[in-house]
This record gives sequence, structure tokens and C-alpha cells, in this order.
Amino acid sequence: MAFDPEQMKRRRQQRAQQRAKQAAQRRRTLTGVLAAVVILCVCLGLIFLRGRGPQEHPEQTTNSMQDSTQKQESSTTIHFVAGGDLNVTDGVVASGGSDYDYTGVFMDIAHLLADGDLTALNFEGNLCGAPYGAASAPIALAQALDRAGVDLLQLANSCSINRGLSGLKDTINGVRVAGMEPLGVYATREEAGKGKGYTICNVRGIKIGVVSFTKGMDGLTLPADGTGCVNVLYKDYDSVYQEVDTEGITSVLDALNKEKPDVTVALLHWGSEYNDTISSSQKQIVSLLQSKGVDAIVGTHSHYVQKMEYNPDTGAFVAYSLGDFYGDVPRAGTEYSVLLDLEITKDHTTGQTKITGYDYTPIFTVTQDGLPQRVVRIREAMAAWEAGHINAVSKETYNAMAYALTRIEARVAGK
Repeated sequence: MAFDPEQMKRRRQQRAQQRAKQAAQRRRTLTGVLAAVVILCVCLGLIFLRGRGPQEHPEQTTNSMQDSTQKQESSTTIHFVAGGDLNVTDGVVASGGSDYDYTGVFMDIAHLLADGDLTALNFEGNLCGAPYGAASAPIALAQALDRAGVDLLQLANSCSINRGLSGLKDTINGVRVAGMEPLGVYATREEAGKGKGYTICNVRGIKIGVVSFTKGMDGLTLPADGTGCVNVLYKDYDSVYQEVDTEGITSVLDALNKEKPDVTVALLHWGSEYNDTISSSQKQIVSLLQSKGVDAIVGTHSHYVQKMEYNPDTGAFVAYSLGDFYGDVPRAGTEYSVLLDLEITKDHTTGQTKITGYDYTPIFTVTQDGLPQRVVRIREAMAAWEAGHINAVSKETYNAMAYALTRIEARVAGK
């Protein structure tokens, strides 16, 4: 199944316009300061140019420009951005207020999501209409994610069939109506057969294969008419998660490989909740996926940030869990997570494409009276508190963020 790159381009343009409109008021308040800075820069520039003279190594400048152009033409670099679990709970639904407006919830990190050439999250919930709460989120939540910059929503997770196959169908339709593409699930067996278990995204000339699997569906079993509607990692997905479904996983990846993607990313809902242990079956799955050409494995489900592994020689990358992107699980360590940024480069000379680097941004769910309110970047929110900004977080949250930074670094390193 292909995801239209032109559609992504149009959506990103719409998001940019919306963000510009939202930021207009803030920009007006800074106009005076910016004008002063511009004047200062102009003056300094004139002084510099006066001292430099008109003939200082013009041939060096020309050669540098040519080298830069050649570099741009010899390769293309894009960024795949991924966040962890968005857990649909009563508190998460309530954070949109009585009119279910979630714009402010994601405002601080929207540019990080939208700047990705392709951006994905795990949506652990359903879109089945009212009444709203943990059982079903308003479609406004999905629309807010789309406006913030999300392209793909992983739906192969614990909540896939919480409301049965009809609920899965409604959720798939809701995600598409909101403007995003669902991953790892299908409304019917017929659709599953046509989709073959994967999604192809063409981004700036780079063909990205994306697959998504879940360890299970909260103990539920797919009905006979729902076989293949959710990509699963285990044959015993409804019980103990011990027998890896090697045949099912291989079937999906073999079909994808026939499409000859430049790079393949696997989004996996796996592992144990509130646990840092990487199981033997997870390691088995990593080996299987990598043997089948998967370049990056990005995990969710544990609610904690877990270790990342990267081989710069091969480009192989594994993030066992990114943590909770947004939610209100009442456990320490679930309030912070990371936004992952994978750098993918295609060498047009050799035709090779691989992951050439990665970075991550620590983020935090700010709460008020025990309820989630918004997602913020930790370092920037701490700096705002130190500067005494009006909308800064509380001292208690500041201290929690300072601790979270140290824990994120340790967890990513596997300590």
C-alpha cells in the first residue's frame, strides 16, 4: 500500500500555514527586538565588508559553492521522526477541554513532528465516536496530531480490537479522515490480503518500507473473519508471547522486499510493561528482522525509555522503547520520553541507502491536578523556568525534568 507523497507535501504546507497563523501574535510582540537586532547586524556587516575588500579570494568562494552543489547532487538525506505511545485515557481526552481542542497540547513539539520528512507515533486507543474517554477518543485528537505534523499512526498495539473488528474499522477510517495513514492493521481479511502487511512511502526519491507489528492485543483473540487484520509478532499472541510467528513475519517482509525499498523501518509494540528487561524473544525478533533487511526497529509498549543500539558501519538501528509520548500512567518514569530522529541518506553514486545517524529530543508530559495538560521539550521548558517566563512549569515539574534528563541518558545507554 503506497502513501501519496504529494498528499504529505500538501498537508505539510497546510500545517506550516497554520503554525504561522498561531505564531503571528507572538511575533508581533517581538518585532521591536528583532528590528534592533537587524539594524545591529547590518552595521556589523558593513564594517566587516569595508575591511575585507572586494577581491578577497573570489576563486575560493566559487570553488566552495561548486563543491557544495556537487555534494547536494551526490546524495539525498531525509529524516524519519518517531514518538512513543499516545495512551488514550480519560485524562488525555479531558486535556482537550469541553470543545476537544488539542492544539495547545502539542504546540511546543509540533515543529519537531512537522520537520520530519516522515513522522510516526503509536496511537494506543480507538476512534469509535461518543461517549469519549479511555474507550474512544474524539476524532479531534487525531486531527490535532495531523496538524502537528504526524503522517503515520501505528494501530497494531494492545488496543487494536478493544472495540472488536467494527471498532478497528472505525479507528482506521478515523485516522484516514484525519489525514494520516494507519499502520499494521486492516478492516477486513480482504483488505489485509491486498495490503500485504506493509506500507510504502516515497519521500524525496527515497522509497521507505514501513511495517508494524504488535506482541498482542491485551489478551484478546482475533475472530475467524479477522485473521490477518492485525500484524502480530507471536503465534501465542493472546496468551504468553513465547512462540515467535517467524512464518507470518517473514511473509510480510518477503512481500515488502519484492517492492525493493531503499530502507525499511519496523515499528514494534512489544516487551513487558514497566520493565527494562529485553527478553530472549525480542532478541530473536531483532535477528529475524535484520536478516530480512530491516534497517531500523523502533519499539513501544513498556511505557519506559529503553536502550538504543546503532551500528554506523551497517546503519542498523534498534530503539527498544521510546517511552510514553503522551498519557497519564500513574508510575514514575512514564512522564518522560523521547522524540527520535533517524537520518537516512541515499548515495546516488552507489545507490546505497542507510541510516547515517540518529538523535533524540527529551520530552515531558506536564500535568495539573493529576491530569495531563501538554507535551513540552525538557531542556527548553527548564530554560523557560530559569528565565522566569509567565507560562513556565512549576518548581516541582522543573526538578522532575532535571531528574528525567539524567534518566533518559542512562536508559538510552542501557544502564
